[in-house]
Amino acid sequence: MSADESLNKAEDLLARLEAARGRLEATEDPDAAIELLQELSDLAREVEAELQRARRAAEADAAGS
Repeated sequence: MSADESLNKAEDLLARLEAARGRLEATEDPDAAIELLQELSDLAREVEAELQRARRAAEADAAGS
């Protein structure tokens, strides 16, 4: 996967993270809040992984140039 593809995926994940955060702010159900917090945690990990992939891809491209 290229750096640009990883960055695009990270942006999509950030949009999902923001939507989940909005749902968390709107809920008053403790069980739903716990599920949303787990979703936020999972999405944050996915964003971090994509950013790491993008960094590695960019470094590989720079080394190959």
